[in-house]
Amino acid sequence: MSEITSSSAQNRQLTDWYSKIKNGNIKLPRFQRMEAWDRWRVQSFLETVIHNLPVGVTLILDVGNEEKFKSRYISTAEPEIKDKITEHLLDGQQRLTSFWRALHNNYDFETYFVYFPEFDETDNNRRDEEISIYCRTRYLKNELKYPLWADSPKESLKRGCVPIQLFRPENIQSEIDNWIELATKHLEPTDSDPDGFKKLKEYTKFQKDLTLKITKLRETISHFNLPFLSLPATTPKEIALQVFINMNTNSKPLSIYDIIVAEVESEMKSSLHDLQNDLSKKHPKIKHYFELEFLILATSALLQDKLPNHRGMAEMDKSILVNNWEILENCLGRMAVFMESQGVYDKNRLPTNAVLSVVAATLSKIPENGDLAGKGEILLKKYLWSSFFTYRYENSATSRAYQDYINLKRVINNEQNEKGDFYKETDVPVLNRKLYPLADKEELLTVGYYKKVNIRARGILAISTYLGAFDFADGKQISRENIKKREYHHIFPDSLLQEANVDSFLALNCALITGKTNRNIGRKDPLVYLKERYKWADEEIVNSRLNSHLIPIKELSNGGYEGMEKEERINKIQSDFDTFIETRADYILKAIDLLTEGKQITIESVLQNGIELPQAIKDLKSEIESIEIQLRDLINSRLSKISAKPFEQFVSEKTRQSTEFKIASHLKKFPGENLETYQSFRKKLNFFTLGEFKELIIKRDTWNEFEDMFKSKQNVENRFSQLFTLRNQIAHNNELNEIMIKDGEASIIWFKSILKNELVEKE
Repeated sequence: MSEITSSSAQNRQLTDWYSKIKNGNIKLPRFQRMEAWDRWRVQSFLETVIHNLPVGVTLILDVGNEEKFKSRYISTAEPEIKDKITEHLLDGQQRLTSFWRALHNNYDFETYFVYFPEFDETDNNRRDEEISIYCRTRYLKNELKYPLWADSPKESLKRGCVPIQLFRPENIQSEIDNWIELATKHLEPTDSDPDGFKKLKEYTKFQKDLTLKITKLRETISHFNLPFLSLPATTPKEIALQVFINMNTNSKPLSIYDIIVAEVESEMKSSLHDLQNDLSKKHPKIKHYFELEFLILATSALLQDKLPNHRGMAEMDKSILVNNWEILENCLGRMAVFMESQGVYDKNRLPTNAVLSVVAATLSKIPENGDLAGKGEILLKKYLWSSFFTYRYENSATSRAYQDYINLKRVINNEQNEKGDFYKETDVPVLNRKLYPLADKEELLTVGYYKKVNIRARGILAISTYLGAFDFADGKQISRENIKKREYHHIFPDSLLQEANVDSFLALNCALITGKTNRNIGRKDPLVYLKERYKWADEEIVNSRLNSHLIPIKELSNGGYEGMEKEERINKIQSDFDTFIETRADYILKAIDLLTEGKQITIESVLQNGIELPQAIKDLKSEIESIEIQLRDLINSRLSKISAKPFEQFVSEKTRQSTEFKIASHLKKFPGENLETYQSFRKKLNFFTLGEFKELIIKRDTWNEFEDMFKSKQNVENRFSQLFTLRNQIAHNNELNEIMIKDGEASIIWFKSILKNELVEKE
């Protein structure tokens, strides 16, 4: 480290500090953190000043001919006419910022006063107190700032309060005189007052006393000494930064981020603040999950194989942090997209923040497209949901996150261990069910409410948000935009369960719905509410909304407690509730099993019963799927021959919109894929329904291309209808009758014969 001449301690009065700030002579290096003091700290510092008590030194760096650091003005102090910059304030920013802003009273929701007890006319028993600082918090109402008295000289003085801007150390005598005039005008006697002369003398004396008090305190503030240490302009930049770090050890110490910001400024001549601001603009979703500063440092630490904690952040190479910024930026952006695809939208619903840096760092090892992207994304899904439903991150989260990341990376990179064996998924601790078994039904039945930071509870909530968590009443799907309007709702009302001495604050008895819906339901019996809903919307629609929360409708709709004897009523409530949460726990367990296997779940895949399909039905299902693939190939082949853009030319607007929406939804669920993959007509056909295939075949401007195969439009419509009925019944695990099966089999034979001829012709 370079040598430096000793810094010198000097005195400086507040009037001189004020003048330098006002003229723009003193600025802050941009690596300094922003304002951090709350009103209590501001008030405490101002108390120190008015009582002329000693304070610690500040630290400045003389600028000389050229600034060593990029800089900014103290908050709200940028001058209109800028003078020469002579000093950088390295330590003391919070004190001088609060001094400047308070003496201009320009905080949005705080107004500061000097309290003189002898002028207080209210009955608050404070007259024996000494002079002090009083902060009055403000609030907006009807576009006015309340309380109104805080802006009234007369009402302020009645409370013994003089606004602190009257004490700023510059020539503002006319402003002071005007305020005193307004504050005391009501005391001035009129010409007709019989005691006018006496009252005039009292009025004049009161004004003089008030003026004297203000003047005396102005002198105290003006001459208050705020000493400083001065580093000469010749001080090397890295030494100035080290001194800055060493001196910031007060009651508001620097965070690890503040220190790294300074180190990056020193070593790389880059501003981490600027990089962070750019990142936030490019990927605004990231900040919804956790503090951006922490995510930057924790992810960067993992990318350098360091622990995502203070030690690892301090040890990591800051030059690598900056040089690999594009990688960091990209993987954090992808992390936010991935989390959204899994139904996790914000910090308040995130089961554990330990996963964020692991997901981000792991994504840096996973390509954005291709087979490896799909494989890597499935692995991440397994990791994420296993983190939510095991005890892996209940303790020592950072060290465990590090271990999981290292082994996830080994699996993705196909690395080998010391024995020459490839790393397997079970080498990732959180994916090893012997070490970390998934939550069982008994645990789910006892998990408490979501509002508390409980990994399992928020994991249960994440399953419903993954499935859309549609509102019971308005039917809107949950999203990042509306999630803040949602409230935690007791499915079985709290008051009803309290009556039966049953704990209502269970995760399985909670759903996230809009505040309006929550209040409309109130303490209604679930059956009563369901009947009301069915009057407003189709029963199937209401049920589908409830299903998106994995709420068992049959078990919810028992109810009918009115008119029962007390004991019978209590027993039925207890029995109904037990049945309800038992069934809901089964649904959640099934979802957990699927998600921790990396599978995409749907409401139907979770709610359908577990009965194994007969082999004959499985065969029919397989044949239908084969026909769908052949139909896509046929339509693509024939229409692409006559048009360069068959999707735009032949597909109806409604079907085009539906297809684009399905593709967008698919990409949300699989962020490893991109839109470019689905630009071809053949790829878009993967999202068509059987009904949409039919419409495309029998359209007036396309029928000529298919008439030689299908012969009759009526025949096409009949066969598609038969096939569609069979397909839907199988897909939703609904009961099949003999007619459906026979009709479906006939349509399969018909399609197979026609499509077989098409294949023969191609060969």
